[in-house]
Amino acid sequence: MLLATLHSPISYFQAIVLGLLQGITELFPVSSLGHSVVLPQLFGWTSLVKAQSASSSYFLTFLVGLHVATALGMLLFFIKDWIRIISALLVSIKERRIQNADARLGWLLVIATIPAGIMGLVFEKLFRTLFARPLAAAIFLVINGIILLVGERARQKSESRALARSAADSRELLGKSEPTSRVLETLDFKESVIIGVAQVFALLAGISRSGITMVAGLLRGLNHEDAARFSFLLATPIIFAAGVYKLPSLLSSNASAVRPEILVGAVFAFIAAFFSVRFLTKYFQTRNLYPFAAYCLAFGSLLVIRFV
Repeated sequence: MLLATLHSPISYFQAIVLGLLQGITELFPVSSLGHSVVLPQLFGWTSLVKAQSASSSYFLTFLVGLHVATALGMLLFFIKDWIRIISALLVSIKERRIQNADARLGWLLVIATIPAGIMGLVFEKLFRTLFARPLAAAIFLVINGIILLVGERARQKSESRALARSAADSRELLGKSEPTSRVLETLDFKESVIIGVAQVFALLAGISRSGITMVAGLLRGLNHEDAARFSFLLATPIIFAAGVYKLPSLLSSNASAVRPEILVGAVFAFIAAFFSVRFLTKYFQTRNLYPFAAYCLAFGSLLVIRFV
């Protein structure tokens, strides 16, 4: 064990830092993949930087463990929601009709998952090898900030307001704090496809999955709380399925030297994801995406200058 640890290409300190980084930035709309690409470069972890864009490496196996742990943290937080949603989905399949809001939400999530699932299987490796580089990630981080900023401003325009007013009465009946917003379950299936397609762009390091899906939800008239909830629920099966799909890599030779570090990193990713989603669900009850847009624009711009 001691010998394996001495020859491990990832230290326990790096595993903890990367685990916390993954668990936090996967939920915060600032791109976990983008940060996992640029921070090792900033910290001088050159061996990790070289391993990031390789077609097969221990670092990719390490990230699989972190992603599975992140999904489990999110699943634990929303476990009651998922029990209701899955139960309602099974009933709707049996009865061949959508009986309640949980069943409708479940089908919205299923439909929105399809575009990202297909595109992820086809293009994930290509996008990772082409764009998982510090300068590219820094540029996309700036673009992510622009997306968040434009999304917040666009929500205030007449088209989004018209969509919101169409469901104002139902929102008031539910006692929500934003009477101009839609109820989440009033999204139609075409709109869920739009949100699912938006999620595809998160394959680019620097573009946040949660951020871009939240913006898509806001543009369809949702308030920040419901847009965030839909984004987090939508991310859980995508991240978990992607991790499980690559789970055999944890048994490969690439993982043999880093299995203890994977376990340590995964524990910290799980804890960080759980508390991040708990914080953000409360945060978006009253606040918006502007602080995250400012962060991405400022930090991304500094990184572009650094890596040019």
